[in-house]
Amino acid sequence: MIHFTYFNQNQLIGDSAINIHFFDLEGLDGKRFSPFGWRVRMALAHKGLESSSIVEGVGFSEKHKLAFSNQELVPVIKDDDMIISDSWDIAVYIEKSYESSTSLFGANNDFNQVKFISSWVDSQLHPLIARCVVRDILDVISPSEHEYFRKSREKRFGRSLEDVVADRKDTRILLKQTLYPIRKALEIGPFLGGDNPNFSDYAIFGAFMWARVTSSFQLLESSDPIYNWRERMLSLYDGLAKKAPSVDI
Repeated sequence: MIHFTYFNQNQLIGDSAINIHFFDLEGLDGKRFSPFGWRVRMALAHKGLESSSIVEGVGFSEKHKLAFSNQELVPVIKDDDMIISDSWDIAVYIEKSYESSTSLFGANNDFNQVKFISSWVDSQLHPLIARCVVRDILDVISPSEHEYFRKSREKRFGRSLEDVVADRKDTRILLKQTLYPIRKALEIGPFLGGDNPNFSDYAIFGAFMWARVTSSFQLLESSDPIYNWRERMLSLYDGLAKKAPSVDI
């Protein structure tokens, strides 16, 4: 169930008329690498809202910026008096609040199917990609955040970040195997959403943007159909993702 928090926008940002204020994880040199943030960013672009959104970068040590949302995780959006956190809840809110010719959830508004894909990405892809790039994230965040990031992630993995990525070439093989159902789905059309992308595409693409922005380690072979899909995704919305500051360029 989605829970919305009401808030008086003028209390925080003055009298300016702002439609959507987007709080996203940001590292050095404007690198925005949250996979969940990228889901929201692509969803906003899908609805024609990204270019007019006001972005507030949030570092790992800047959770105080999110105090108004009564939680500590990005992404968060403020839309007039609405505050919504969690990328899925944000997508549902955007879908229901901003009509367009193309739904975020497909022609039949198949929320269940898209939710399945999003959850599959969280549980199956993210752990593998993390094992490939987690050490590299240190290089794109402020040195003042290194201690927090290293301690929290090494506690999560039970070993040093260097040990986590030491066998990432083997992890890449497992990632290729795990991506098999996506590869088969792309035999039907250019996107998981068919002729046009939907939030299923954005959920998977967010994971690859997490890697692209933070690491030069190549997750995909150029002969992989998913590589070609990723290239199509990078070119969407006037090359929004391709133009984003990243390591893998």
